[in-house]
Amino acid sequence: MLPHVLGTAAGGGVPQWNCACPGCSGARAHPHWRRRHASLAVQASEDRWYLVNATPDIGDQIETCSSLRPGSGSSPGARRTPVAGLILTDAELDHTLGIARLREAGAGGVELLATGSVREALLTGLRLDAVLGPYTPLTWRELPLERPAPLTDDSTAPSPLMISAIPVSAKRPRYAAELPIPDGDSWVVALLLTDRATGTTVVYAPALAVWPDALESAVADADCVIVDGTFWDDEEPRRTGISTRTATGMGHLPIDGPGGTAERLAPLRARCLYTHLNNTNPLVDPSAPQHKRLADRGIEVAGDGMVIRL
Repeated sequence: MLPHVLGTAAGGGVPQWNCACPGCSGARAHPHWRRRHASLAVQASEDRWYLVNATPDIGDQIETCSSLRPGSGSSPGARRTPVAGLILTDAELDHTLGIARLREAGAGGVELLATGSVREALLTGLRLDAVLGPYTPLTWRELPLERPAPLTDDSTAPSPLMISAIPVSAKRPRYAAELPIPDGDSWVVALLLTDRATGTTVVYAPALAVWPDALESAVADADCVIVDGTFWDDEEPRRTGISTRTATGMGHLPIDGPGGTAERLAPLRARCLYTHLNNTNPLVDPSAPQHKRLADRGIEVAGDGMVIRL
């Protein structure tokens, strides 16, 4: 299993179009600071890849990853892509707006794996079926919440990659706040990916409001853990003036400080990386001293384009 990191930024990306904070200004002056919205690509079989979340950057993310580009062996004018579908960890706009970018799929349609809450939010809140139906059909599969299942549903050639979802939050996106969808903690999930051939496991959790026991159990046995690094500390949103709420109040566990996720990651045997960095996070500056503080604890910050070799 070789997960490809397609992006590592929180909503808005780095730089954000309407922001001149040090992170965004630094990214405009130094292109290597730039980060696309957080996403991951995982290989289900030899010629089938799934993208974790569909960000506004999805077109560029596909083009910059050679494994995801259309095949050169197709006949002239034919369209053939190794992108087999999407896996959604939540229904937030920065993780779903890219679905519309795939409308060119035509009759082949777009396959989406999501929890029931996320599916209903996208169908009733954003009306994706109605909007995209005239262009391409959407095929939905339920993300398994209890026992892992093959990433593909082809019984004749099951994927060597197994997937299951770990509920981590009941946080709804703002547009779904009043929708008549039952409450529950499967609005936001972490993903557990297992390679049956090697036994290698990866946990991907780009949004974390809490750290439930099921997640603790999963990361204890994982070979790689990639988690929410939106804010460095709990006061960052208020200190930088982007919100009147703390990081935890905005639905993101901070990295540093009491109860921070760095304390949970440091003892793990797994390779641990942060993703989903907000533009205010000092970690967007490659020379920030916070990188060394993490490195001293054996923790990394994922970079756009990184291939994670386990």
